[in-house]
Amino acid sequence: MYHPDMWPKSVEIPPISKKQIIMPRSVNSVASRARRKKIIKQAKGYFGRRKNVWTVAKNAVEKAMLYAYRDRRTKKRNFRSLWIARINAGAREHGMSYSQFMGKVKSNKIELNRKVLADLAMNNPQAFKAIVEKVK
Repeated sequence: MYHPDMWPKSVEIPPISKKQIIMPRSVNSVASRARRKKIIKQAKGYFGRRKNVWTVAKNAVEKAMLYAYRDRRTKKRNFRSLWIARINAGAREHGMSYSQFMGKVKSNKIELNRKVLADLAMNNPQAFKAIVEKVK
């Protein structure tokens, strides 16, 4: 076993005097400010503190981005259901249901998508009637 007298003596580090200069903390405030400014700019037009208080604006913009991401996908579903409703209304005027009409359109190899068919049903009923007569 080792005896405490055999242990090496610790080297004492002198305390920092007030006269010594300590290097300042380096903070990239240019990038931080730019990041905050970008978020505040995105929050333009929001109500109350959501437009100019950093923490509130950051949360509001983040939530808005989530809604935007979600609703870009929801928009596609909404338009498809709108087109289906319009095609259904147009087909029922000529005595067919939507499913019967679309089944016959596919079997007759008419390559018009729902967007175009819905537009024809609303804005050009004669052309839509011609398609219905062709598939009957």
